[in-house]
Amino acid sequence: MPGAVIVGAQWGDEGKGKATDLLGSRVDYVVKFNGGNNAGHTVVIGDQKFALHLLPSGILTPGCTPVIGNGVVIDLRVLFQELDALNERGVDTSDLLVSNAAHIIAPYARTLDNVTERFLGKRKIGTTGRGIGPAYADKINRLGIRVGDLFDETVLRDKIEGSLVAKNHMLVKVYNRRAITVDEVTDELLAYRDRLAPHVTDTSLVLNGALDEGQNVLFEGGQATMLDVDHGTYPFVTSSSATAGGACTGSGVGPTRIDSVIGIAKAYTTRVGEGPMPTELLDKWGDRLRDVGHEFGTTTGRPRRCGWYDSVITRYASRINGLTDIVLTKLDVLTGIQEIPACVAYDVDGVRYQDLPLDQAAFAAAEPVYETFPGWDEDISGCREFSDLPQNAQDYVKAIEELSGCRISTIGVGPGREEIIQINDLLHERG
Repeated sequence: MPGAVIVGAQWGDEGKGKATDLLGSRVDYVVKFNGGNNAGHTVVIGDQKFALHLLPSGILTPGCTPVIGNGVVIDLRVLFQELDALNERGVDTSDLLVSNAAHIIAPYARTLDNVTERFLGKRKIGTTGRGIGPAYADKINRLGIRVGDLFDETVLRDKIEGSLVAKNHMLVKVYNRRAITVDEVTDELLAYRDRLAPHVTDTSLVLNGALDEGQNVLFEGGQATMLDVDHGTYPFVTSSSATAGGACTGSGVGPTRIDSVIGIAKAYTTRVGEGPMPTELLDKWGDRLRDVGHEFGTTTGRPRRCGWYDSVITRYASRINGLTDIVLTKLDVLTGIQEIPACVAYDVDGVRYQDLPLDQAAFAAAEPVYETFPGWDEDISGCREFSDLPQNAQDYVKAIEELSGCRISTIGVGPGREEIIQINDLLHERG
């Protein structure tokens, strides 16, 4: 059976958690391969809602082993807050595996994230202030602290001391903050060591072994394609590789082990944070999508920017990720809208673009070119077959499937676990 990757095909918050949960009973491992607690998945099971930030969604599925891969940056405080909250609700979290090579978000990373963002003023990125960017910067600068370092206090202390030399100069002389001591950082991190120890392993070895044995491994991306540090709307992006390629680098599993790449896209578009968004609606329709779709961040609670479906973005995501399938979520949110626009191209100073413009300025100036489709009034939450949908809803799905350059294999028609239409199997062998 296959190795499969799930990635966001827009700017995040597309419903990846629900898609992962949908497949959870069929997979043996679910792997978070990038990001940290700057993103969230909301999973609805029965009458219970679970908001996950750092943990893979597979932690909610009995018999599925959740894995935090080496590409993730971990705030240990948040990790155990999440584990404790799940344990209190009767969820067994004992099978969680954590890569010994994953990097840790030190307390000074959170401090720097917040003061730097405020210092940028109007040039701010829109970071969540959770230390994700500074932790990845330390990783690239070879100043990072890895999970394995917790188990050698001499090495840990030496790394913290080396990292704080420049950071304290910056905090004191540039930002007028107090210096951070080696002892306070060391003590905070070591306080988690014993509790973390049973979960730490060489997750790359475990995952490759599982694939060798024919087990199913699902790689779950945080954030989304348009927030990828290389392929997103730079510089308004996250600090990690949120596209399908990141699944390999963030887990230690080679690309030949991946059989399917599943892109998650809403039936409209949302974005949190700064940066251009061509189909953004600053009118009653944006308010309606936000209110009906409950578009507020799982992690931050921030209201999401809302707009019509952008097929230029989804076509780009299909190409960059090599998507084999799309899961279209929240189709039900469009119920009751009499005419539904979808962006089919961009206009930049009179020039029509079918694909993303090459430069940032052109993308920021892009005006959406819309095609409008007739809407529907019928409640679709009970539909379980594509043919159950109203004809106009079927036509809308078929149209954006063609525009997006990838088949739509699953449709979300409500927030519940069972409120889906399955058209094609998402787990399939390559070729």
